[in-house]
Amino acid sequence: MNEISPFLVVSIPYLTALLAGFFGGLHCIGMCGGVTGAMVLGIPKESRHGRDIWPYLLNYNLGRILTYTILGVLTGFLGHQAGELIGQYNGWLWLRVLAGGLMVAMGLYLAGWWSGLIHLEKLGGQLVWQKLRPLGGQLLPVGSPAGALPFGLVWGLLPCGLIYTMLVWSLASGGWWQGGLFLLSFGIGTLPVMLATGWIAGQYGNGSHVKKWRKLAGAMVIVFGLWTVASSILGRINVGLGCLPPG
Repeated sequence: MNEISPFLVVSIPYLTALLAGFFGGLHCIGMCGGVTGAMVLGIPKESRHGRDIWPYLLNYNLGRILTYTILGVLTGFLGHQAGELIGQYNGWLWLRVLAGGLMVAMGLYLAGWWSGLIHLEKLGGQLVWQKLRPLGGQLLPVGSPAGALPFGLVWGLLPCGLIYTMLVWSLASGGWWQGGLFLLSFGIGTLPVMLATGWIAGQYGNGSHVKKWRKLAGAMVIVFGLWTVASSILGRINVGLGCLPPG
């Protein structure tokens, strides 16, 4: 009667990803807010206000979240393929501990208490983003809602320490669909803040006064990171149906 429901055990990581996306959304403003503002300012002026702006914002964010999901599918698949080798060395546990540690680092970075993670984002920028940034620029200005979708697909690859953390975690998700669902949950979590950012940029110009909330968001991400480490070491809570303990 007092046993934890298997469904609850499976759902906890995805809920954590959702909440990490929501509370980490303030970091998204810093990373993606300028991109969103550039897209909005490229929309025809008559479409920036009221209900007309929402198709643009929804398609842009749909593209961004779709990119996250595809990346999660790929890392989940790679983790599953390497599962036998990883399992021999208790690698699933250490991948989760690594993801939790990165999440703590992300929280410290988000709150402005430590900036070490910026080097990881810079590395991603040098390896990937410099090649993709011109493509994103070619998609501006966004003249129609349909044009916002490919723009979001490209800009979903913007180097981000929080995304890297989620991808490390998805390696231990158990399979391709678990990894995709994990990143999809994270992307949905970021949606409220990013939609609000785009709407504000359309109504009042590009800019947001949210610095006072960054410490709170950073603290929440740190809590999720510590929970990840503790649950991995003490409770051995696994990610995904593919990792459910037998029985």
